[in-house]
Amino acid sequence: MRGIFSVEYYSILISLAKHFRKHRFQVSRESNDHVKLFQFPIKLSNMKCLVTGSTGFIGSNLVKALITKGFQVRVLIRHSSDSLNLKNLNIEVHYGDLLDYKLLEKALKGCAFLFHAAAHYSLWDASKDLIYKINVDGTRNILKAAAKTGIKKVVYTSTVGCIGIPKNKTLGDENTPIDLSTLSNSYKHSKYLAEKEALNFFENGLPVVIVNPSTPIGPGDIKPTPSGKIIVDFLNRKIPAYIDTGLNLIDVRDCALGHILALEKGKPGERYILGNQNLSFHKILLLLEEITGLKAPKFKLPYSFAFIAAFVNEVISDYITKTPPKIPLGGVKMAKHFMYFDSTKAVKELGLPQTPIKEAFEAAVAWYRENGYVKC
Repeated sequence: MRGIFSVEYYSILISLAKHFRKHRFQVSRESNDHVKLFQFPIKLSNMKCLVTGSTGFIGSNLVKALITKGFQVRVLIRHSSDSLNLKNLNIEVHYGDLLDYKLLEKALKGCAFLFHAAAHYSLWDASKDLIYKINVDGTRNILKAAAKTGIKKVVYTSTVGCIGIPKNKTLGDENTPIDLSTLSNSYKHSKYLAEKEALNFFENGLPVVIVNPSTPIGPGDIKPTPSGKIIVDFLNRKIPAYIDTGLNLIDVRDCALGHILALEKGKPGERYILGNQNLSFHKILLLLEEITGLKAPKFKLPYSFAFIAAFVNEVISDYITKTPPKIPLGGVKMAKHFMYFDSTKAVKELGLPQTPIKEAFEAAVAWYRENGYVKC
């Protein structure tokens, strides 16, 4: 990047100042004299945004939050997607996928903002290439189209999996360097590469804010995601033991609001962890026991045993059944680390809500029971 004292830098500032004054945008200075760019008016209603990944867990909650806030919402979905979470919502639908660049330009035309929440979120897939095509190539395509169509600001949904994990169960934050050896599966590695793409586009002038959600919990996880499957399996008495690991958790509705707050207040080029409470896996199961009345497992499975079982499962899935393993090796590798994070930056700078995580689990349990996920 050019230095802040370069002639080019001040020329850009002068141009932006004229543009912002014309549109009643504001430019303010912090104590460190860095300029806050792309601050929007308090009222953003009636401005149109495109949301990718809108049928997913985070994306569908984001769409609902945007509608509540008064945005015009356009969504990009595939014909094959389950759009149950978007039923009866006042949205404009464009059909297509992230690998069709021309279609992406068309979908972005007329929009002011982009929320890129789409991703292939899976700890196993028969086609490893598909994960990279959607998460990396798809991200490059949509950001290239956003730059070409003049999108004012982009919020890119990354993951805490792209943030470093300190040793000794201490908390990672936005500045914690990542050990590449912890990118233990195709999903995490592809998201790491996709985040690099987002930062590259920022370096080349696209105003991109990166949000790094932790583990979202709540209603509407129709797939379900790997984290939602923990709850479904608990309700169906399919968790006989647990591994000594831990996660950071957030109510999915707070996570959705965090995306909008990142649009309103986030600084381009910055990362914001959207998380809340850190809990060990055992404490998560005990919390589910408290909510449901079902007994949590008491047996702690040695990591080595879980790894061997997952390895055998994955070999069978890769070469014989071609169906997802019951114990994903990628998930077991992730469980080797306590993924504890500090969300202070997002709370202080964005105003990220911190709903008690028990309420998120209660809402999730109720939703799964009401929608036929519990078989016993």
